[in-house]
Amino acid sequence: MARLYGVSTKALNQALRRNRERFPDDFVFQLTAEEFAFLRSQIVISNAEEPYSQRLRPNWSQFVTSSRKHRGARYRPYAFTEQGVAMLSSALRSRRAVEVNIAIMRTFVQLRRLMDTNRDLARKIEALEKKYDEQFAEVFAAIKELITPPTPAKKQIGFHP
Repeated sequence: MARLYGVSTKALNQALRRNRERFPDDFVFQLTAEEFAFLRSQIVISNAEEPYSQRLRPNWSQFVTSSRKHRGARYRPYAFTEQGVAMLSSALRSRRAVEVNIAIMRTFVQLRRLMDTNRDLARKIEALEKKYDEQFAEVFAAIKELITPPTPAKKQIGFHP
């Protein structure tokens, strides 16, 4: 996520700590030790040609550590949901984060307009359906009258001159 937004991992973690109220548990969560171990094993498997420790050397900045002696210790990473990624764009102060935040706002405005247009269209369709339902009801009633044979006149009983 840090690389995506063009900030250091340290800056991302700071923004997360300083704005914790913006990130409820359904926006961001920390992986469990088991999940992290599984994820690490998947990384090792996918890059088997290169020793694990050598692959991590250029990425030490991705792990927030204070010195070389603490590099063996691992902090469990955070996982962001879709909402967390969007909220992160408002908490970070990089150019890329600002661009993402602006794009999100524009998308929401466009979606609102689209929903309004759809509501208007739905009302028009409903009015047309009602109008044509009434007209078809009249047509069907007329057809029913034409199809129904007339009832024969009953003969009257008795003498009628």
